[in-house]
Amino acid sequence: MPDFLIRIQEILSQPWPWYVAGPMISLIVFTLLFLGKEFGISGNLRAMCAADGAGRFADFFNYDWQKEGWNLMIVLGAMFGGYIASHYFSGPDGNLAHVSQSTVESLQKLGVDNVAYQAVPLVPDFYSWESLFTARGLLIIVGGGFLIGFGARYAGGCTSGHAISGLSELQVPSLVAVIGFFIGGLIMTYVVFPLLF
Repeated sequence: MPDFLIRIQEILSQPWPWYVAGPMISLIVFTLLFLGKEFGISGNLRAMCAADGAGRFADFFNYDWQKEGWNLMIVLGAMFGGYIASHYFSGPDGNLAHVSQSTVESLQKLGVDNVAYQAVPLVPDFYSWESLFTARGLLIIVGGGFLIGFGARYAGGCTSGHAISGLSELQVPSLVAVIGFFIGGLIMTYVVFPLLF
């Protein structure tokens, strides 16, 4: 591999500081607001179902999904970006590097013992085909997936849609949703997670 590609890989593998990531998110949101678009991931499920012909079975999916094609590209980019990151920017053992020591200590306090500094697995070991057929795995993978899908539909959007687009547009329902996300996350982290693990 050429030296400049190795250098680019090293730069992209580092955690980006808030003063780089924050303005980049702001620039993207400003551009979307300027173009009259709203960012969100969960709405793509409706577009994918509509593209596959679900409008024949439910009026909810009977709309011009092609107007949201740009948002489908974001989902594809996220999927391919995840693949590229996991195959080219993780350590040789498949672990993420550069996890802060305080994060490792917090995870260990919550009972996640297979964590060491700069050696956090990309996917926790309870996300596997084997654990899917256990009570705990079924609850986490299937139950959690259902709650995320139901919650995103019931709340009218997902975390990215409400926290990025909704708050940028000063929408009160998005503020309520984001507060709910944080409260739910705290309950999961400090109540449910320790009970399960």
